[in-house]
Amino acid sequence: MLQLEGITKHYGKKTILHDISFSLQAGEIVGLVGENGAGKSTLLKIIATLDKPSAGKLQFGEIDMLKNRKSARQYIGFVPQDIALWEELSVKDNMRFFEKLSWKHLNEKQLQQICLDMKLEKWLEPVKTLSGGMKRKLNMAISLIHDPTILLLDEPTVGIDLKSRIEIGSFLTKLAKEKGKMIIYTSHDMDEIKQLCDRIICIGSDSFYSKVLSRANKNIVVMH
Repeated sequence: MLQLEGITKHYGKKTILHDISFSLQAGEIVGLVGENGAGKSTLLKIIATLDKPSAGKLQFGEIDMLKNRKSARQYIGFVPQDIALWEELSVKDNMRFFEKLSWKHLNEKQLQQICLDMKLEKWLEPVKTLSGGMKRKLNMAISLIHDPTILLLDEPTVGIDLKSRIEIGSFLTKLAKEKGKMIIYTSHDMDEIKQLCDRIICIGSDSFYSKVLSRANKNIVVMH
């Protein structure tokens, strides 16, 4: 289980996150929603141990993630909003490059299978020739090389076609339900959140929560 307790983040006198607490079980997909500037990306970076909270606890099983960041990162896959790929290299060479930086080492067939599982069938083509949806899939495939237990996705389907969005959603559902992955997913598309996620965590204002409540039919937890 992943447990957040009282996560708070200040930048100077400005409070970005205040007393965020929730848990995540194996096989669960949680949607994280909020207005622009509500702190969604900051919270994901804290869970990914790329940023430190001003206060609070972050626990994964027996691991105190704030005290043992190196150990915690072996279990985390983080897909940021920005696509971080080598545009001149092929899909294969991107996967091989990032595999060498990974906690877990895979052969070429295993790397290609990750892409195939995501309906990313282009292997030898340069990344610069891929569609936006294909690049998003490759960005996600790279995060899965070390087979993380926790997958953090920050707007992973923004700006891509409907077919790719559906394929990514189907793949994530399979990861959670069949392999027990814990997934936290941010999106501005409430229809996508409703279809994909088991629960919704809403951070931000009461007015935004009211909008979410009117459009969602799932369990919603509100954080201010």
